[in-house]
Amino acid sequence: MTQPKEALIRVYWKALKPKSEDIKVQYNPTEYTFDKSVLYGEQHIPKLDSPLQHFVRGQAERLTLDLFFDTTKYGMGAGATSVATETDKIYQLLKIEPKEHEPPVLEFIWSDQMAGAFIGGAVGGGAGGAGRVITKAVASSDSATGPAMAATGSIGASAGAAAGTSLGGQRRAGFRCVLESVKQKFTLFSPEGVPLRATLTVSFREHKTLCQQLDELQLSSPDRTHVHVLQQGETLAAVSNQYYDTPVDWRSVAIKNGIDDPRRLTPGTFLNVPPLV
Repeated sequence: MTQPKEALIRVYWKALKPKSEDIKVQYNPTEYTFDKSVLYGEQHIPKLDSPLQHFVRGQAERLTLDLFFDTTKYGMGAGATSVATETDKIYQLLKIEPKEHEPPVLEFIWSDQMAGAFIGGAVGGGAGGAGRVITKAVASSDSATGPAMAATGSIGASAGAAAGTSLGGQRRAGFRCVLESVKQKFTLFSPEGVPLRATLTVSFREHKTLCQQLDELQLSSPDRTHVHVLQQGETLAAVSNQYYDTPVDWRSVAIKNGIDDPRRLTPGTFLNVPPLV
């Protein structure tokens, strides 16, 4: 029988070389919960039915789960092994590293197909594939409503595939985080009072540096100026489509860069892509 893959917590200690250590959980969790929200601000305008919503920022995501530990296999009588030998490996992740003045950064790793691994659709067109599977299932379940639902499903799949290009950088195979809280519950003891069994309820908070977030988000907008390096065979229409989501505004790029003949472009040229008004 194949042994299940063990979940682990990768610890990025600043004082260690190499600077990472893998702590395997004794037993895989039976469930885990992700909690993510975003913050919107409201702009109140007189005589409107509801305020306008403006995106402000994302909130840190949380991962919560229960971890079970047991050391009864080493004996339950005199000289029993305390379960704290296992639970303290997790609890210490709340402690401050003396040289860094803060607890270590972590990463929860179990499967490369965890929640968040398919943002924008799986690599290789998984979003479209998933959409087709759902569409077939719905279409075959009801011959009367099948065609209409199938059409809707195709549109949804196409939209998901298109979003994959822009959202793919935000996919993840692990959850980079810091340990926010640990609740320890000890439920079995030896005659000497040594704890032998425990359940830890742990909460991890998302942790990303500024550079990591900018690399993932790849923020771009037609109302901001960009600099583009012209590639071999690239046209102004292609540049316009990349930054404005339409090829028809290529003249804005040509005028900004003093290009008289858009068919004669030099690869390697730095183009200023102006904002659209």
